[in-house]
Amino acid sequence: MPLQRLFFCMMDGIKIAIIGDYNFTFNAHHATNLAIDHASVFLDIDINYYWIRVQELAQHKVGFFDQYDAFWIAPGPFVNSFYLNGIFSRLVWLKKPVLLTGEGFRFFIEYLINKHNLNLSNEKLISDNLIVGQYFENLEIIPKSEAFIKLYQHFSTRELSAVRYSLYPNLLSELLGNYLDVEAVNEFDDLEAFSLKDHPFLLALSYYPQITSTRDLPHPLIYTFIRAALNQSHLINEEL
Repeated sequence: MPLQRLFFCMMDGIKIAIIGDYNFTFNAHHATNLAIDHASVFLDIDINYYWIRVQELAQHKVGFFDQYDAFWIAPGPFVNSFYLNGIFSRLVWLKKPVLLTGEGFRFFIEYLINKHNLNLSNEKLISDNLIVGQYFENLEIIPKSEAFIKLYQHFSTRELSAVRYSLYPNLLSELLGNYLDVEAVNEFDDLEAFSLKDHPFLLALSYYPQITSTRDLPHPLIYTFIRAALNQSHLINEEL
């Protein structure tokens, strides 16, 4: 089936597309589902969420995206990452809430590099994954923006990730000057979270906030994303 429906609730609930190649044996994938459930209970709202494989989503017509209130680019690995560029282009144009966690962080930066011709010399501008092996690494997240400082005020800044990247300084300067806003770095001063300028809500994280989310203490970044989706749903309903 092109769509794998994992949760069902009332018809008036918000709809979120989780874009990724779902594998029930991957802890980060399972945690993604649970984190949405945590936010649903915390915010007392109904959520329909669907996993859609990258290649299958790329084959749908443009209008297919319109039925969703928000999009989550799930952690990899991706079977066909080639198709992500087209998906990113559509999501940026839609202006609906987008959350990226894990490997999607690097792929989105590569999308911006290609879109804006930032690597005319064909240099290596992004490091390979600096986390070796299949294990999660603890990172200290250092919020930089006012919004992140507020969101982490009552939540631990210790996060887990299986990916970490370092960007070439000139590339980082170009991105942050023209296209991105830095939201947080780690203890190594590597970029860990950024938002896209001129977009109402597009947040990319190289770490996995879904893993540290719990039912008793949902992750603030995830319920903020869900609230953005709820606002988007209300906006669409008002237009109708």
